[in-house]
Amino acid sequence: MNNNDIAQIVINWYKKENFAMPWRTNSNPYKIWISEIMLQQTQVNTVIPFYVKWLKRFPTINLLANAKIDDVLKCWEGLGYYSRAHNLHNTAKEIVNKHNSNMPNNYSDLIKLKGIGDYTASAILSIAFKMPHPVFDGNIRRVFSRLFILKEDSKIIIKAKKEMLKYMQSCDPSDINQAMMDFGRLICSPKKPQCNICVLNKLCKAHIANDVLSYPQSKKKQAKPTYDVVVGFIVKDNKILISKRKKNKQLGGLWELPGGKKKKKERLLDCLRREVLEELDIQIDQSKKIGKIKHQYSHFNINLTGFQCHYQKGIPKPLSSDEIKWIKFNEIKDFAFPASTLKLFTLYEAYNRHHT
Repeated sequence: MNNNDIAQIVINWYKKENFAMPWRTNSNPYKIWISEIMLQQTQVNTVIPFYVKWLKRFPTINLLANAKIDDVLKCWEGLGYYSRAHNLHNTAKEIVNKHNSNMPNNYSDLIKLKGIGDYTASAILSIAFKMPHPVFDGNIRRVFSRLFILKEDSKIIIKAKKEMLKYMQSCDPSDINQAMMDFGRLICSPKKPQCNICVLNKLCKAHIANDVLSYPQSKKKQAKPTYDVVVGFIVKDNKILISKRKKNKQLGGLWELPGGKKKKKERLLDCLRREVLEELDIQIDQSKKIGKIKHQYSHFNINLTGFQCHYQKGIPKPLSSDEIKWIKFNEIKDFAFPASTLKLFTLYEAYNRHHT
């Protein structure tokens, strides 16, 4: 199998398809970095509007570094995996302070930055600086596993990086990295590979053996637990109470409705009253169910039930949060909330329309 044949065939396919993505219109290191972080564990079509919105709000690394974290989280709202937004903000500050606002152009400096691992460093160096650094993600893993009938990850990684470095001797590193990623994403897909139109099907050992779906070796997925969570729209003087999650917790820095996880055999309303007392040191009454939504996180799922309830007594205190606020419902647009809470807001609007 000729190395250059594979590389040139995939690059020709890539250039013929000419996939239009906003981060491929230039090689600005800052913009490449933003796109690569957003694309982690997130589909391309989901990322595009967020990427465009982000660059309107933070077009330069200096503007990002000087922004308030609340503004950064609000711009990221809905994209999920919020640690990425925190890392972008912290790393922007470090690049401004330690690298004179210039993205490092070497692997050793890039890999030291928070939120940048081997894949992201290699992507930045190859795409923005045209340096021969192969990327390795799930798509490329799949392509090389099938091309060379390799099942073990350790062998796939070694083979893929070795071959990609050979390709880069005669091909643009940016082109071959992006071409291979797109090829794996769109043609050599996990469950329904397009082998009939694949430009490498005559060279692919797994296809020749009629055994494509056996490669790579599938990883056993652990069943995710599901938790019942209840929160309250606590009303006082036509305002609702929101709390800001602690910085060091999951979804840190985001705002949410008071509430928490239901204990075994505990009733939803009993759970809500307990959580509100523990979190805020206040009591509530007149609770009415708004509705329930389901939401998936990376390692668990939740059934989230919302209640409208009225403040009864006590002085609210942020006992388990960084901050609390009374806001009008039309002010929620000024704060960053988790996607699950945004779903509940939609139910709350419908509830209020029906009951007014």
